[in-house]
Amino acid sequence: MADNVTSLFRSTAAHSPSMAALTREGGEGAGPVDFCIPCNPYFPTPAMFDDLAGRLREIITYYPSSADTITAELCNLLQLPPQCVAMGNGSTELITWIDHLLVRESLAIPVPTFGRWTDQPMETGKRVDMFPLQESSGFALDLAKYAEFIRARGTRVAVICNPNNPDGGFIPRQSLVQFMDAMADLDLIVIDESFLEFADAEHEPSVVEDAVMRPNVIVLRSLGKNFGLHGIRFGYMVANPALAGKVRSMLPKWNLNSFAETVVFMLKNHGQEYMQSLHMVRRDRLDMAQQLAHLPGLTVYPSQGNFLFVRLPVGAEGTVVRDRMLTEHRILVRECGNKIGSSSRFLRLVVRPQVDVRRLVSGLEGVLYGTRRGAAVPEMVNGTNYTSGTAAVDRLVGATNGAGMQGLAAQATAMPSLAAAQAAPWPGPAPAQIPGAMPGLAPAAAPAAMMPPPAAMIPPPAAPMPGYAPVPAAGLPAYTQTGMPGMAAAVQTPQPGVMAPQPSVMAPMPGAHPSGLTAAQVRGRTQPEPPPQPQAMGWPAAGAMYNQAG
Repeated sequence: MADNVTSLFRSTAAHSPSMAALTREGGEGAGPVDFCIPCNPYFPTPAMFDDLAGRLREIITYYPSSADTITAELCNLLQLPPQCVAMGNGSTELITWIDHLLVRESLAIPVPTFGRWTDQPMETGKRVDMFPLQESSGFALDLAKYAEFIRARGTRVAVICNPNNPDGGFIPRQSLVQFMDAMADLDLIVIDESFLEFADAEHEPSVVEDAVMRPNVIVLRSLGKNFGLHGIRFGYMVANPALAGKVRSMLPKWNLNSFAETVVFMLKNHGQEYMQSLHMVRRDRLDMAQQLAHLPGLTVYPSQGNFLFVRLPVGAEGTVVRDRMLTEHRILVRECGNKIGSSSRFLRLVVRPQVDVRRLVSGLEGVLYGTRRGAAVPEMVNGTNYTSGTAAVDRLVGATNGAGMQGLAAQATAMPSLAAAQAAPWPGPAPAQIPGAMPGLAPAAAPAAMMPPPAAMIPPPAAPMPGYAPVPAAGLPAYTQTGMPGMAAAVQTPQPGVMAPQPSVMAPMPGAHPSGLTAAQVRGRTQPEPPPQPQAMGWPAAGAMYNQAG
């Protein structure tokens, strides 16, 4: 049975096997605890699942409404202009049509990243220019260097995933706007915000408002990830009416199923629970990172997604760890050796409730260290507690069980990246850097320095950037930001047993509106926008700019 399960991973290419396949091969009993598929574990609520279950016969018996009807309801919910939106049967359907319709010859993408951004263009004969994210800098994307890379390669389409999958790296909104302006002559720029709902580094991190005013920018959003419903397969893109209409015209009239329709029409009654679920994921992310950081030799990278990217200790092989976690502990983890730009020394671990994280940590302790005879990390001899911060060097050390190679230590010490790593109080990745100035642009504001962690190997969350305050981590304070386009704090109807979110406090940037540029400033109006009207049904009110867009 164990061989059948683990063989499923060897038969897949850039992705993990489905949960249905694992359950079929796993025999009787419940499926594994899932740290692989990046779902929201707190949404839908149990009551919403009960509602769906009670309507199951009706949902699967009858045709859904047309995609236009479902899209109109989503746009009404998010206060988006329908002419700027196209809904797909999952974001991958939209990626496929973007490639077919809008990518003529070449596409640039930082790696590692979501596999369809590399695989889809190659399947249609396009050139994919892969910009490698450096492990020595914590996989942070330097936008200035990325822009130089695009110019040097002559690439015509640029993609940025924010936050990036699998590492969770985050780019501030203003830096992305600078990048879009600097790359205004490209055929297309795609900002994939599939995981942005889970970010709390900025109050208004989405560039949707900026995208609809530009001729060559698409923002991609996933609904399955943040709503915890991957199986329904629904996502959407936002762009100016011409771009959105071009993609929308190619989609089938009934490309969205009845489950998608039912959920979209349910959401207006469950905005408060959804906001609460996002905050609980953010809280769990911090707790999970702290627990994992106590495992010897494990490096945890900063993340703004609902997952954590970790590097295994020297000598540990990711496929072995994955298979043993599944067969011995019934825990499913995402080994990243089949992601371009990554290796089998890395895992992506989805954020889950604390009770599941304790089980994960216990399983990793047993697999990685356990009894030395069965441990995934070999016993190290004297002088081998060496971690370079660079996977290539670590693999050489691990290959000799830490005994080293002739002159290897001297060569490693001379490496510039190692000098920086040795100077730091921990052997993990360097703090993420905000890109420097791009040609013709003012440099983006740099974040305050990161605080070194006490005896842990995890880089802590970055200190506040100018212009916003981070969300308090302790307890479960109310937090209203979702990252959805224009989502602002709204007066919401209290519901029994659910904590009502309160507006968070954000420090204003010098000379700017507390939440950045208002819609009126973007459009050049001299009169302020009217304040957003609260929605009676509890879903967060959207930005007022969409009421007059188009």
